[in-house]
Amino acid sequence: MSDAPDRITDPAPAGYSCIQAYLKTLDSSPGVYRMLDAQARVLYVGKARNLRARVSNYSRPGHSPRIERMIGETASMMFLTTRTETEALLLEQNLIKQLKPKYNVLLRDDKSFPNILVSKQHGFAQIKKHRGAKKEKGTYFGPFASAGAVNRTLNQLQKAFQLRNCSDSMFDSRTRPCLLYQIKRCSGPCVGLISEEDYAARVTDAERFLSGRSTRVQEELAEQMQVASDAMEFERAAGLRDRIKALTSVQTSQGINPRGVSEADVIALHMDSGQACVQVFFIRANQNWGNRDFYPRVGADVAPAEVMEAFLGQFYDNKEPPRQLILSDGIENADLMTEALTEKAGRRVEILVPQRGEKAELVSGALRNARESLGRRMSESATQAKLLRGLAEAFDLDAPPDRIEVYDNSHIQGTDAVGAMIVAGPEGFTKNAYRKFNIRGDDLTPGDDFGMMKEVLNRRFARLLKEDPDRGKGLWPDLLLIDGGAGQVSAVQEIMTAHGVDDIAMVGVAKGVDRDHGKEEFHRTGQPVFALKRNDPVLYFVQRLRDEAHRFAIGTHRAKRAKAVGATPLDEIAGVGAARKRALLAHFGSAKAVSRANLADLKAVDGISAGLAQKVYDFFHDKG
Repeated sequence: MSDAPDRITDPAPAGYSCIQAYLKTLDSSPGVYRMLDAQARVLYVGKARNLRARVSNYSRPGHSPRIERMIGETASMMFLTTRTETEALLLEQNLIKQLKPKYNVLLRDDKSFPNILVSKQHGFAQIKKHRGAKKEKGTYFGPFASAGAVNRTLNQLQKAFQLRNCSDSMFDSRTRPCLLYQIKRCSGPCVGLISEEDYAARVTDAERFLSGRSTRVQEELAEQMQVASDAMEFERAAGLRDRIKALTSVQTSQGINPRGVSEADVIALHMDSGQACVQVFFIRANQNWGNRDFYPRVGADVAPAEVMEAFLGQFYDNKEPPRQLILSDGIENADLMTEALTEKAGRRVEILVPQRGEKAELVSGALRNARESLGRRMSESATQAKLLRGLAEAFDLDAPPDRIEVYDNSHIQGTDAVGAMIVAGPEGFTKNAYRKFNIRGDDLTPGDDFGMMKEVLNRRFARLLKEDPDRGKGLWPDLLLIDGGAGQVSAVQEIMTAHGVDDIAMVGVAKGVDRDHGKEEFHRTGQPVFALKRNDPVLYFVQRLRDEAHRFAIGTHRAKRAKAVGATPLDEIAGVGAARKRALLAHFGSAKAVSRANLADLKAVDGISAGLAQKVYDFFHDKG
């Protein structure tokens, strides 16, 4: 990529004349261009092998309605040159994910996927779910489509191989077998009920199974079962039989287990009425490790090839691609995408669009799932749109809300207090927009719900005014729902007035008579209290919104409380992180024992340097 900065000139008249004005400043370099509106908001990000030729194409009429609208809104452009077109492709997808331009195809759900990790940091390996960077020593298997898929597989693997899933500190502190040993989900290595050699053999079998060599593992277990049966060791034979059944159960739950595809993502796209669903099946070690559906933002006149290419670029921006990508639709820049993904993976990545055979059957199955998933989503969206129209009518809103924010608090007699915000709109709950607030107000009376709500909303509006002062990013709500009656509504109204916000509808939802579901009362500033009919679908909708906010607030409160329960004075010592805290607690047994330890004993703990031991000693002995 060149060191040349973004080039931007003074805004010209919007549309074709604006774009034409840039042509004389461009050369034939590869790079990335951005189209901006009159408020400097990014409308579109694109890549080009030849920037001048690509921009020249926009300077002449003859485009689809979507591109015509985009050109009409363009008031300025920005350019960044790169050394190669591959660099331009990678930069383009990165910018799309960051800037979320209005006219680009956008992948909206881009979470990381879980793996199974056989951790080798201990003499007795631990098997567990892992998400995030692969920093821990061990063998990783994945990705799996969901945490549920991992948990189901781990559950059966525990039955089959009886490997431990407890933490190292828990393992080292055990004096008798845990419940998992009693229900035959663990072999009890923590108390010496299995030798290190036998346990290592089970770890190897589990890795072989997860690597696709499952048939041989089952054959060996069947041979061992027969030997045990012949020797009339019926209890051991029954245990081996149960392990074989557990492995068979894993294979049965996987459904599709292709013979000719060892490592691939099967990606199928279905489009209908300006909406799209991309279904991804994860095939690893000739096994199906689950599937996920995605709903990228597209327009009515976007071609499948454009959607598929945008999806691949954004999906693999932060994920390692498999050896094969098996697609339902070809992409325009297949060679370029192959080069970019190969460079990212550090090995050959192949992009296929099969027409026959097993791979085509896999695509057909994924395409059927995509079609059914999109049908269900469109049906749900229609219902959601109807409910939003009903909500607008019930609360006298000018239009159905695009963004509803619902707030709730949770605490126990004022302790571990948290505030919670959930977000809903035309596509249902927007969980990546949920927010939690640790209540900070030292001057609050414990249990002061009014004060807590005022603090939460004060922080929320302060952030909105800072991050989106022009309201161009879609972060501002159209409707606030507050859990509470007239008091909470009055408290929130004070905050809104203080921040100069007077155009957002706000409704308090109170439990009503007998605090009973179905008798909710709605409070609005300066208007009489009212209720909806008990069987009104809009009432059920509001109840569902409030219940989701309550669920999220309770979960956040419980997590904070659990963290507080596990807190020790060691957390306050600089340099004592999670690993060193575990080492100290495992060595001494408790934080109290650490506080009483002498300097020599502290220095004897694995991972604790002389300098850190002195810090810990001074922390507990220099408080006066």
